[in-house]
Amino acid sequence: MPERTDYPALIAGHTRVISMINSGEAGLPVLNRLLGVVEPAVGAAGLVWVELAPAGGRVIAATGSAEFVTGHPLPPTDPTTVCLLSGPPLREIAVDSIPGALADELAGRGLHRMIVARAEVGGLTVGSLHALYPTGERLDASQRAVIGYVAACIAHMYGDQSGLPVHGDGPVVAALADGLAVVDREHHVRLWNPAAVQVAGRPASEALNRPLPFPLPPCGQVLDHRLPDGRWLRITAGELPGPGALRVVTFRDITDQQRREHDRDLFVAVTSHELRTPVTVIKGYADTLTDHWESLSDSDRRQAARIIGQRANELARLVDRLLTAATENRPGDRPAAPFDLADALRTAVTDLPADVRHRVVLDLPADLPKALGDRHSVATVLTELSTNAGKYSLPDTPIEVSAEANERTVSLRVADRGIGIRPEHVERAFDRFWQGESGDRRRYPGAGLGLYLVRQIVEQQNGWVSLRPRAGGGTVAEVRLPRG
Repeated sequence: MPERTDYPALIAGHTRVISMINSGEAGLPVLNRLLGVVEPAVGAAGLVWVELAPAGGRVIAATGSAEFVTGHPLPPTDPTTVCLLSGPPLREIAVDSIPGALADELAGRGLHRMIVARAEVGGLTVGSLHALYPTGERLDASQRAVIGYVAACIAHMYGDQSGLPVHGDGPVVAALADGLAVVDREHHVRLWNPAAVQVAGRPASEALNRPLPFPLPPCGQVLDHRLPDGRWLRITAGELPGPGALRVVTFRDITDQQRREHDRDLFVAVTSHELRTPVTVIKGYADTLTDHWESLSDSDRRQAARIIGQRANELARLVDRLLTAATENRPGDRPAAPFDLADALRTAVTDLPADVRHRVVLDLPADLPKALGDRHSVATVLTELSTNAGKYSLPDTPIEVSAEANERTVSLRVADRGIGIRPEHVERAFDRFWQGESGDRRRYPGAGLGLYLVRQIVEQQNGWVSLRPRAGGGTVAEVRLPRG
């Protein structure tokens, strides 16, 4: 570990990150590149970025020795979360002073020192940056200063809402209060409050004494308007009493709300199609058996019955997904218990759909330790991950299912050689009803519920799940459960 920060490497790397931003890139790809630049420059063994929301935090990016925590949730009342978010905005702490199993695992991997820097927008914390070191001694002041600076840079990305937050319910939304403007009879701006700068993305110097940069609705009415950058504003207007015919205009960013409404519309359309397909097949084969029983051979009857059974199973799985997602209930309520993950996976493979089952290649160590959780839910997790892998890869390519363990966790990986996943989608893919494609351009079926349910199931068992692009093409889904 260098005694001080490698500033030339940091500046050169940061310049490349700024070039990415200037070329239009945003969100997780830029965040990951920034962490990758900073880690060696400050001599860290790994960097972790936790995005915070009212429902708690989640690790959305990590590098080096800490990469394994990607996807890990941090509930708001968890002792680890409370400890990390208390104290000064920038501080250095010993990892073994942090309560909780996650800190224990970090220490077990030889990471003993941590620099923590909170990132704030409008006085609200949007996330925290963590630099981890193998040393137990105090770190150089320049390393602390750089981590604080980088956290401020990331906060600026959140303030710009350039692809961040990854999860749309983050406190940055609350930090951007309603914009307010006052316009004259010619609709020229006479007042432009600080929140308007953030919401409309236009500084006061470019707004004052100029025409309102978006349509003005009639007084007392509401207008939803889409900005050139793709964001949506909800605009209202009213008369100001007194001379001058002035109007007050308020506006807020409703991009997330518009996206949720779009997702709901897409969900209805997709679900209607997904339900209609198996029902149509079942009805067709049932009618064939009813109307042509005598003329069909025994082989034809068995084939028809087999297809009806397969489609009925697909329909049942889809209905289960819909019910679980609609009620927001976490799947399963059985208490956690030690179980043989390898044996559970072998059993679950036999229940996979035939077109997926014959592609699965198992690589399970004979001495895999037991996991702590719900054995029965493994079948659901494997079904969702493997059918997802099969959907986005060619029919003749393998779906590789493997497992391994360390001192703290037992992990399951499902890997394919398909089209892969874009880095900015690795977290959004877990959103309920989210689709990588929409409308008539969708090449792949599905209701957008599989990965959402997997995350629900795994996190109920104190585990976590993440996606990442696979080297050479394809996607790797990784599930980590506590050791039994």
